[in-house]
Amino acid sequence: MMSSFWIVIACIGLALITLITRAFFLIPKNEIPLPHWLKRGLKYAPLAALAAVIAPEIVMSNGELIRTLADARLPALAVAVLYFFYKRSILGTIALGMAIYLPLHIGLGW
Repeated sequence: MMSSFWIVIACIGLALITLITRAFFLIPKNEIPLPHWLKRGLKYAPLAALAAVIAPEIVMSNGELIRTLADARLPALAVAVLYFFYKRSILGTIALGMAIYLPLHIGLGW
């Protein structure tokens, strides 16, 4: 079992690592020159992070792959994807996906 001292040290260390990595681009006075390919790639980082968080939530339940099609996430996903490709609206996609998901999940217990 860890003592309180080591827990505090671990928290301080994690806070310092977070501060340094998040403030890395704010520390220099001049802009750091980045290659064009890296700038282009960094534009997709938020989308990639979001997909990495959402994808497992869509296809897995309790740490296992979904085994039935009677899951409220699947029709909500299908409708949201179709809506996005038709309208290209992120907010509308989220709202419509949740409007499909919640009645199926809460109302029907899917």
